Amino acid sequence: MSEEQKRSAQLHEEFDRVWGNLPGLGQLAAVNHTSVGLRFVVTGLFFFLVGGVLAMLMRTQLALPEQDIVSPELYSQLFTMHGTLMMFLFAIPILEGVAMYLIPKMVGARDLAFPRLGAMGYYCYLFGGLIILSSMVLAIAPDSGWFMYTPLSSSTFSPGPGSDFWLLGVTFVEISSMTGAIELVISILRTRSRGMSLRQMPIFCWYILAMALMIVFGFPPLILGSILLELERAAGLVFFEVVGGGDPLLWQHLFWLFGHPEVYIIFLPAAGIVSTLIPVFARRPIVGYRWIVLAIIVMGFISFGLWVHHMFTVGIPQLAQAFFSMASMLVAIPTAIQVFAWLATLWTGRVVWNLPMLWILGFLIIFVAGGLTGVMLALVPFNWQVHDTHFVVAHMHYVLVGGMLFPLIAGLYYWLPHVSGRMPSDVLGRWAFWMVFIGFNMTFLLMHLTGLLGMPRRVYTYEAGLGWDWLNLLSSVGGFVMAIGVAMFLLDICLHFRFGRLAPRNPWGADSLEWAVAMPVTTYNFISLPPIRSRHPLWQNPQLPFEIEEGEHEMAVLRHGRRETWGSDAVTGEVREVVHLPTNSWLPLQVGAILAVVCISLLVKAYWLALGAALVAAVVILRWSWVNGAHPEMAPVHEGEPSNPPLHSRTLDGPGRWGMLVTLMANGSLYASLLFGWFYLWTASPQWQAPENGPLGLMSLVASGLLLTAAVLAYQYLTRRLRQGVTDRLAGGLWLVSALGLAHLAVLTWVALSAGLVPTQSAHDSVLAVMLGYLLFHGAVATVTTALQAARVRCGYVSAQLPYEPMVLRPFWSYVLGVFWLSIAAFTLLPMAW
Repeated sequence: MSEEQKRSAQLHEEFDRVWGNLPGLGQLAAVNHTSVGLRFVVTGLFFFLVGGVLAMLMRTQLALPEQDIVSPELYSQLFTMHGTLMMFLFAIPILEGVAMYLIPKMVGARDLAFPRLGAMGYYCYLFGGLIILSSMVLAIAPDSGWFMYTPLSSSTFSPGPGSDFWLLGVTFVEISSMTGAIELVISILRTRSRGMSLRQMPIFCWYILAMALMIVFGFPPLILGSILLELERAAGLVFFEVVGGGDPLLWQHLFWLFGHPEVYIIFLPAAGIVSTLIPVFARRPIVGYRWIVLAIIVMGFISFGLWVHHMFTVGIPQLAQAFFSMASMLVAIPTAIQVFAWLATLWTGRVVWNLPMLWILGFLIIFVAGGLTGVMLALVPFNWQVHDTHFVVAHMHYVLVGGMLFPLIAGLYYWLPHVSGRMPSDVLGRWAFWMVFIGFNMTFLLMHLTGLLGMPRRVYTYEAGLGWDWLNLLSSVGGFVMAIGVAMFLLDICLHFRFGRLAPRNPWGADSLEWAVAMPVTTYNFISLPPIRSRHPLWQNPQLPFEIEEGEHEMAVLRHGRRETWGSDAVTGEVREVVHLPTNSWLPLQVGAILAVVCISLLVKAYWLALGAALVAAVVILRWSWVNGAHPEMAPVHEGEPSNPPLHSRTLDGPGRWGMLVTLMANGSLYASLLFGWFYLWTASPQWQAPENGPLGLMSLVASGLLLTAAVLAYQYLTRRLRQGVTDRLAGGLWLVSALGLAHLAVLTWVALSAGLVPTQSAHDSVLAVMLGYLLFHGAVATVTTALQAARVRCGYVSAQLPYEPMVLRPFWSYVLGVFWLSIAAFTLLPMAW
């Protein structure tokens, strides 16, 4: 072995020591993105299999008329659980998992920006999914449909715990999706390799950035709706009951404010896989890179204006129907831009029809067909005719399965050598493709016809002689053909790890940076971090992987045994700081497990146990917060540490502050959804009643707001001085801010208790109670975390040299203040003026 080889081997050993996972059960403490991303993928495939089994049971029941293989009650549970598993536990989590695995490798980073957050998100996903699935094992599964329309899902018509399993479990899973989205946004914007500007960023990163931002703004309406419906079921509050001034259509608005963006949240990462693979197998750069980026952005915006597309038959005004119909057709334009760019790339390239390209071809055929039926459904008269028929079911599967499953399988085959170091089987893969392709079209193409013939969805049986018999039989046969194809694909994956032939370096001749890492992949990705000035670094420099392996680029030395990666400018990609990352930690598992206990306690109505578990969770989260920044477990201050660029905890604007801003965007979306519900009930609920005199004491609210304003102004003053390097009386000032925050909470609590609200009788009072709870919770978080900062100043973890953490908290205080005064205006002053 030469000296260079010895040096390289020693370097890899050092990196394995710092970045490696713990042995045995210690794997559960892993936080690196490779391990977490693969766990999302494997768990998502498990839920996909369960959902597929449920689908086969439904197709068996519908294969022939007047069958009684399953009861009507069980069929409703199968239908509800199939949709829930596929939409909430498979599609988005597995795509987020793929993104979490790939994004750092594509942007030249060693990990995501917040590794422990991603690990916690996985455990929330796992435990939430198992809670939902356990309802079926216990024979108490929800049966109101995967969309949980009220009043069918209310305690009156669904008195058992089935709907509670759905509401609490899905909310738990949505926490996972939100954490993943926040982490992906910050990682894409702030951890790219030196020189990788937005214009040099891989096209896949643009798709994931748009998807993650859409999750940030699109998921909070469903989270709020789930909380409100669970409060109505468990505590008797009134939001969707007409008698108390609520409106069941509010649930539909909140659900589809999430639901229709979700279609594009699912489609965008799948389209990102297509845009990544087509140039590789066409042997040329993708046509229209900038046009595709523009189409991605436009699609993300338009998707939020389509939610009433699903509500054309509920009695909304014709002007609104016309607007949403036009918007539904308008979204076809950015979609068409991408399709034309893909076709132009294939037309002008030299296409190599390897196995992943076969699945891409299937995607192009099926998705275009699904898009055409989508335009048909955007037309209000046609929508009225086929609403709630199998035509809609067929369209949804063409868009979601064709638009997501086929690209996903193409991507799994494409990146499989990355994980295993082996090539997939071409024979089994092609057999799996043709079985899935033929079976899928056999199943769902015919369902368009059953829908046009009037067969409604969600029926467990039908009479003979209606013309649906042979169509349903062939659809069921097609479903089993597709199931055999999926089984062959999974068998291929399993056999691959044992019998697949060894893969060469960069086996597909790809252009993007993820193929510059070792195969099988390491936990740290890159020994050295190269500068990137091209969209196609491996085509520009085929020797780049070997240069990285030999440590010829930057950060090839481990400073103080820390996990480190670059922190870069969001636009130019130039390096601004060194981001130090946490190592293996049990905290994410602990938080996820304790939150699962909270969820289960609420399900069994053990509310005191739920409260206790919530307090324990808060303590563990505070412990998590304590071991951040300059804590000795993270990055203690050392003489001679790098100052150009500095460690991110020594700066004023590191990734944590960006993470706080994106989190506040999600929080603002939740609050905006609450405002939307308030104004919707006020203007549209048929029995809305508001008292002549507002129940909340205005003068007391203003006094509480003035205390909060004083706290925020004091905090801003302290952080301005800290920015200037002045830290005298910093700890005392932070304690003063905490005291003002505590006084604000005391007055606001008195306002809530003295208001005399009757939330179990009036939707007006129910919304006010939720609003007050929202304000109290955020004020308490700001107060406690500021007290924590004061204690950290005493310990030396916050100082003129370490000004980072108060800057992270500063936007949160401003948000709390803004939301408080907006609440007074919207919930108190405006009703009085009206």
